[in-house]
Amino acid sequence: MLEKMGDFFDNRLEGYEEHQLTCIEGAQEFYPFTADSLPLGEDVNILDLGCGTGLELDYYFKLNPRAKVTGIDLAPGMLAALKEKFSDKDITLIQGSYFDIPFSQNDYDAAVSVESLHHFTREQKRNLYRKLYRALKEDGFFILTDYFALSEEEEIFYRQELLRLKKQQGIADDEFYHYDTPLTVEHEIQALKEAGFLSVEILGRWENTYTLRVKKQKSKKE
Repeated sequence: MLEKMGDFFDNRLEGYEEHQLTCIEGAQEFYPFTADSLPLGEDVNILDLGCGTGLELDYYFKLNPRAKVTGIDLAPGMLAALKEKFSDKDITLIQGSYFDIPFSQNDYDAAVSVESLHHFTREQKRNLYRKLYRALKEDGFFILTDYFALSEEEEIFYRQELLRLKKQQGIADDEFYHYDTPLTVEHEIQALKEAGFLSVEILGRWENTYTLRVKKQKSKKE
């Protein structure tokens, strides 16, 4: 039975972090790797898309305890757990969809998203990435750690299966329901470049989870 996205994660809040770290291949490596890929400095301003309980922030705040973080998530229970965990940090939490919430422009040194964006279509992501592009500072970048379909056939299957399940359950609204529909990494990179990003680099891979670094501006070496 499909569940609305926020409800799905709040219903699994107890045991969520243990599940993420022990049931996803490479998670105990890619969460700290992601944190280590973010910028350092006490004035650094970070946007976290789909922050959940902040597993990547566990590692990041150890590296950069005075960073300023804005986290967005659909699940109020997840945000409450995150707020309690980091009550002493400079963190702003917003409940809602990162597709709908406006971002301040030219404000963030970096953005990050871990295991969140694989639920959405290429078109939805392209629009989000355009908004994200405008939100980053001129030399800002986006660290995306997520899992991807291993083939275009797999990508199509997941999307069609979600549509089939929604029809079967009589779901006709446009709200987000939890079902994994990952793109291929090639299609993800295309969506990012279509949104205006000039450089996408694969920093790491764990089975079908990748970490991408997406630069707003080409470096002088490029």
